[in-house]
Formats: sequence, structure tokens, C-alpha cells
Amino acid sequence: MDKAELFNRQMWEVFGERGRLAEPLLWLASIAVGIVFCKSVYDNMESSFSQIKVYRSLARRQQIEWSNRGFSTAHAIVVSTIAAYLLVYSDFFSDAAPYGPVVFRSTIFSQAVLGFSIGYFIADLSMIIWCYPDLGGWVYILHHGLSIASLALGLHSGYAHIYLYLVLFSEFTTPFVNLRWYLSTAGQSGSNAYLLNGILLFLTWLIFRVLLFVYFFTHIYLHFDQVRQMHDAGFYFLFIAPPLLALMNLVWFRKISLGVVKAFKKKQK
Repeated sequence: MDKAELFNRQMWEVFGERGRLAEPLLWLASIAVGIVFCKSVYDNMESSFSQIKVYRSLARRQQIEWSNRGFSTAHAIVVSTIAAYLLVYSDFFSDAAPYGPVVFRSTIFSQAVLGFSIGYFIADLSMIIWCYPDLGGWVYILHHGLSIASLALGLHSGYAHIYLYLVLFSEFTTPFVNLRWYLSTAGQSGSNAYLLNGILLFLTWLIFRVLLFVYFFTHIYLHFDQVRQMHDAGFYFLFIAPPLLALMNLVWFRKISLGVVKAFKKKQK
């Protein structure tokens, strides 16, 4: 089976001879859906919480971040669930499955979800830049820039989807990160809920942002005969973006660990 043959066959079955012309339209449509999804969640967050006392007492920049973290959480739930399905439940990325070399597997569905995720990162990055530095500093801009570039390369080539979905699977931690901010902003940093969320954040970060990346790089090593056949941009980017993301994850893991220890000590007093 040729590289990305499954995706190309699906495009032919759905669009016929217009498959090549329809491909960029699929990209643009899925990206647009991601952006509209984020805007819809943001607007619903603002309207839903506008009558809540805690939300109304916040400064405007905090209200913006409150709604921004709403669509961040929604995106994380969607993509991590889909990633879990593709990686764990289905056999799509199984070495034994008859879909060709695992590094080159992609479908219309897997392409569309990557486009959806690009839409999210574009929306979130736009808000980070517009409200800079209230929603995050240069590290967040670097993180989102690397994410968009990685997803765009995978979307354009149809390659390395297994690695992109492993990274999207790590978004499982995002709801806990955002809940920590919500509880802290609402003055609940001393509550049991805050401590429990901190423990869950520590555990999920360890599993999905540290150990999962160990599996990520091990998979690359074991399938390097396929990885080396990728186009130059994708090949070299695979050894630039993931290591940088892994390093950021370790830095943040240290901060999370220190935060959990601090919360325990505060609780004991």
C-alpha cells in the first residue's frame, strides 16, 4: 500500500475525480469549523456566566480568560476523546491492522479532526496575542505556533497522524489545568476540591504529558524505517517540535509537583 493510500482512496470514493480539488476545501472547512466552535463556546460562556456573582466580580481581563478557558476545555475534551478512540479502542494505528505503514495512515476523518484542532489553536493564539500578556506569555505563543505548524504539516501530507494524535491525546490534562484556574480565581484555592484537582492534574500530567511522550519517542525509534521515508519538512520537524513540547511539559510538571506539595503543606497547617 502506498503512502496515505487509505485517505486518497476515500477521497476518490467520496469525490471521484474532484478528490484533489476537494482536499484543500476539506482542510479549510475543518479549520473554519474549529474557529466557529471556539467562538460559539466563548459566546455561550459569556452569556451563561454573566449573571453569576463570582463572574461579575471579576475584572474584564479575567472574564475574557474565563470564557477563553471554556473553549480550551471544550476542545480538549473533543480531541482527547477522539484520540483515545483512534489510539486505544480502534485498530487504526495498530501495527497488525491491514492499513499500510502506520506512520502513513490517514483518513478523511483523521484529517478533518486535525483541521478542527488547527482552528482551535488559531483562535486561541489570536486571543493570546490580542490580550498579550494576560492570557499567556511567549511560551504559550511558542507552544501554539509549534502545534499549528505540526498539525498543518500532517494535514498537508497525510503523514505522522499517529504522532499528532498521541500529542492530542495529551490534551486530556487541559480540563484539570483550567479547573485549577477557575477554583483559584473563585477564591477556592484552600478547598478540598482544589486539592483533589491538583492531585488529578499531577497524575494525568505524569501519564499523558510525561510517560506518553516516552512511548511517543520509543514508537519513533521502533518505526524509524518508516519515519525516514517522510518528506524532509515533516522528518526534521518531528525532531524539533516534539522534543520542545516534551521539554515544556517537564518544566510545567515540575511546577505542578511543587504546587501539589505546597497545597498539602497548606492543608496540614
